[in-house]
Amino acid sequence: MTFRGKRPFPRYAVLLLFAVLLHLKVFAQTGDIKGLIRTEKGEPLPGATVILTRNASSFSKVTRTDSIGLFRFAKVPADTGYVIKASYIGYTTHVSERYSVKANDQLSLAFKMQENNGQLSDVVVIGYGSRSRSEMVGAVTSVRKEDFNVGVYSDPVQMLQGKVAGLNISRSGNPNENAAVILRGPSSFRSGTDAYEPFYVIDGVPGASIYSVAPGDIESMEVLKDAVSTSIYGSRAANGVIIITTRKVRSGESHLSYSTYGAVERISNTIKMASASQLRSYLDANNVTIDAINDDGVSNTDWQKEVTRTGFSHNHNVAFNGSNQNSAYGVSVNYLNNEGIIKGSAMDRFVVRTNLQHRAFNNRLKLDMNVTNSITNGKQIPGQVLSNMLTYMPTVPVKNADGSYYEDRTRTTGTSGYYNPVALINDNTIHSKSNILLVNGIATVNILKGLDFTTSVSYQRQRNDTDLYYNSSSMLAQDYTGYAQRTNVSNTKKVLESFATYERRFDKHNIKLLGGYSWQEDRNGDGYQVSGYNFVSDDLKWNNLGQGNGTTVNYGDIYVSTLRLISFYGRAFYDYDGRFLFQGSLRRDGSSAFGANNRWGYFPSVSLGWNIHNERFMKGVNFVNVLKVRAGYGVVGNSTGFNAYTSRLIYGSGSSYFYYNGEWINSLTPIQNDNPDLRWERTATTNVGVDFVLFNNKLSGSVDVYNKHTTDLIGDYTVSTTQYPYNTMTANVGAMSNKGIELALSTTPVKTGKFSWTSAVILAHNVNKITSISNELFSASQFYTAAFSARGQSGINGYQIIKEGMPLGSFYTLEYAGKNAAGKSTFVAADGTISTDSTAFSNFRVTGSAQPKLIYGWNNTFRYGQFDLNIFVRGVYGNQILNATRADMNAPIYANTTNVPVSTLSESINDDKDHFISSRYVESGSYLRLDNATLGYSFATKKNYQLRVYASGNNLFIITKYKGIDPEINVSGQTPGIDNRSYYPKTRTFLLGLNVTF
Repeated sequence: MTFRGKRPFPRYAVLLLFAVLLHLKVFAQTGDIKGLIRTEKGEPLPGATVILTRNASSFSKVTRTDSIGLFRFAKVPADTGYVIKASYIGYTTHVSERYSVKANDQLSLAFKMQENNGQLSDVVVIGYGSRSRSEMVGAVTSVRKEDFNVGVYSDPVQMLQGKVAGLNISRSGNPNENAAVILRGPSSFRSGTDAYEPFYVIDGVPGASIYSVAPGDIESMEVLKDAVSTSIYGSRAANGVIIITTRKVRSGESHLSYSTYGAVERISNTIKMASASQLRSYLDANNVTIDAINDDGVSNTDWQKEVTRTGFSHNHNVAFNGSNQNSAYGVSVNYLNNEGIIKGSAMDRFVVRTNLQHRAFNNRLKLDMNVTNSITNGKQIPGQVLSNMLTYMPTVPVKNADGSYYEDRTRTTGTSGYYNPVALINDNTIHSKSNILLVNGIATVNILKGLDFTTSVSYQRQRNDTDLYYNSSSMLAQDYTGYAQRTNVSNTKKVLESFATYERRFDKHNIKLLGGYSWQEDRNGDGYQVSGYNFVSDDLKWNNLGQGNGTTVNYGDIYVSTLRLISFYGRAFYDYDGRFLFQGSLRRDGSSAFGANNRWGYFPSVSLGWNIHNERFMKGVNFVNVLKVRAGYGVVGNSTGFNAYTSRLIYGSGSSYFYYNGEWINSLTPIQNDNPDLRWERTATTNVGVDFVLFNNKLSGSVDVYNKHTTDLIGDYTVSTTQYPYNTMTANVGAMSNKGIELALSTTPVKTGKFSWTSAVILAHNVNKITSISNELFSASQFYTAAFSARGQSGINGYQIIKEGMPLGSFYTLEYAGKNAAGKSTFVAADGTISTDSTAFSNFRVTGSAQPKLIYGWNNTFRYGQFDLNIFVRGVYGNQILNATRADMNAPIYANTTNVPVSTLSESINDDKDHFISSRYVESGSYLRLDNATLGYSFATKKNYQLRVYASGNNLFIITKYKGIDPEINVSGQTPGIDNRSYYPKTRTFLLGLNVTF
């Protein structure tokens, strides 16, 4: 009997053993790569990113150098054609090619990286592309994430405060308030702040909301300042452009990062108001009594202390990024909770962001998808809290004996209403919610060598909800037993961009071309407002308006409007031999916002540059590393702040009625004239600049001189109703100029061994002047603005004036002439005489300007080993502020009804005009602020982890002569520089933070 299969077994076993051994041998064909990266001076460079790739394969690895500059790649497959790329911020990227790895061997490398000081190799993001800094011909300032301001910031633009010459940013301590931003002076005199804001571009999406991105996700911000840089955005770029680039994962990288901070915020300054005993003594000495209802004889209430608190804030950002040879992805989550220093005010924001990138067909197709969702919840306080916490009488308690809030319901003395500020916070609830969704997809196809075609589609939806409830005890709804109101509005923005770019370099010639098309549709005001009142209970607040017993509904003033913008644009750049640069661009915009006769506009620019350092005659000038001269001229427009009906004839409710079908019907009447000739405001800018790097990269900087001339300024002019349906016409008439000079310097005075000191200074001087407000069709001698109500003064058309030859924000008040023998305030009349009675509006004159003469910032960074210390000082010089808050309080004649500052106690109680707004209250707004000091320590970690802890303080001290709470008053809008009983105090912040990357 034969057993089949038994004899071949040894042969199969041998074959199997051979296959296993062969597999093990192949598996073992690996080696290691170790390397050391140093600076030019031989110092180790920790934290540098090192990427290992292999030609014609998908192999990719990434690591970072450790604390002594070492990096290592283990178990690298034995092969040839390896490429090592090392990069670090501030250094030129190092690339080494054609390395081979042998089995069971170690490849050892060492190389030095050269500093570029941000001048030659840095890539600067511009409109629809990027450039190396050596190719730049416009005024552009780049700020990287490592240079951002540190603090509790809900508004990302605050991270640029004091970092960019010519960029003026102001913000109070209100967590729900957006910063006011203005670049190189105002270029409009329309009301509102939208007409003055820069145009924002986020990851290539024009007009995206800056509040859709978390500060921790921002990689860099570019500020485009002159028309050469901004004209590619045409009609939306008159106020400058800020381009925001969020972080993306690099090819071959994969990491998890977490950053967090906790902060304590306190009020940085208060106004010293009279205590109850001081006020009683002052009034007793002058034989003046307080009504019994306003003085219980024992209370001594500090209302500023009652409504303020120590605010606690915290922020958390988690990000995970990964990639392979063809794809990359990133997810980040950010949560900010910012508790205001005034009780009842707070803000929290939750931002989720995802990014996906993919390359196909040998990198000829690039796909990029970004999705961001931001949810902001705000808790707000009634505006009257800010004035009443100063002027409410200290001689009464917060609450009555029965636990109810003390209120004097017999009067509303004071221009903002006389209300218990603690009750205002607790009896009135105002909540807001903003949900911003931004989706953006980009596809780029490489058609031919150097020729790319890109299409970008984006959709932004912002929903704003406001819920308000004044309870049955509220002084703001005294006629009701509870008042509720809900407002829900959605705004959408759709943008399509398609453009082609072509780049070619041959011999000494370098050409870059751009041509594109843009379509945008904005639909705003899609929503409603409803209200209810007289509720049985306060418990439901706004959650069931049907329970109200009121018969009248407040529908607000909400309406839907649709705006469309269509554009064609092109740009050409030419570089000869790295020496001579030329750029020209043209954009044609069409907007439905303007009149039928002027819906299209052209916005050109042209510029020249000369890299002098590349000339032969500069070869022996060793102390000059970079020297460039550039000059440009361009025209941009301003369509921001217009709605779809600005140029249309509009009818509204009239004052008369007519009888129809048994009812009296409200009539309709024209409330706005149509203007078919209405067009953009146009700003033409000439800019000349010099960029330089000297002394082997130890000193770098730029100087820019500019002349901005804005024409076709839009204003409302009085017209005859015999010629037009309505008595005012919105028309293009005015002109304005801004001339200035900017200086930015950066130097490294000391860099030896473990210690280095880097210092940067920015200075900006601007002169604003209104050159015309009339033409042959419409004329005006002046416009009066800031017509707020002031105590005891009547018949006042405004406290600021717009007039030819004067800057925007010129204060128009009485001229204070001091006190007479009786201790009463006197003023200068129009004829030059002085008396106490010269208070009529005809005696007003220009008494100051809100425009600063100088904006400056000084940043110093010290490093020793793994410690770093940053000290940042900034300030403003030469502007004035109208301190209407102080004027309103400085009223000794009313000291028995509203509180006064301690300084008022030295005034005569008989001075009935002490509080009249005059040049006495036009105060210096100059200040110098120690804005931030941060001390950090970076730990030496294994496996290339990064760990840094830091402590930071913001607004540590301020030097100023201003007598208000803080001189950082709103600098934007039609009426800048006015402190009028509504200033939310700034905070002093102490912060502890942690950054870790795995």
